[in-house]
Amino acid sequence: MSHEPVIDGFEFASAGAKQQGVLPAGDFPRLRDMLASDAGEVAYEIEGVYDERGRPALRLRVGGTLELRCQRCLEPMPFEVQTDEMLVLAGTLAEISAEPAGAHAPDRVLGGKEMPVRELVEDEIILALPYAPRHESCTARPSRDADGKTSPFAGLRGLMGGKH
Repeated sequence: MSHEPVIDGFEFASAGAKQQGVLPAGDFPRLRDMLASDAGEVAYEIEGVYDERGRPALRLRVGGTLELRCQRCLEPMPFEVQTDEMLVLAGTLAEISAEPAGAHAPDRVLGGKEMPVRELVEDEIILALPYAPRHESCTARPSRDADGKTSPFAGLRGLMGGKH
């Protein structure tokens, strides 16, 4: 694993600091099982800001192309990640719990003196990935039975080599 940048979240936000870099896809241990390969890298930019309510926050932009596995044909497929998120810092978990979650409210994260940037970037990538990635026009199509209906076991038929 490469050099691990770490920031003091509250200090970073109050100073209006900026940091950017590039991380290889293989540097994300929680993401590894979701990828078809470790190929690719993601660029990130993190900036210390204040949100509209004056709370310290981090604006995190992540971009890059990762190789996911199509859930229909199981072949690798490129996936473009582009995020631009505001992460409002909280001093305690109770502070996060006290505020009602809203669909349009910015995400809240626990701020601290040692916040690994790689983990923040990895969290954003995981949230940006589709639940079941598929090619736009995948060649693998479910087979149909005699009545023309799609069989829920069509995929198994191919695995068994056509034997019934």
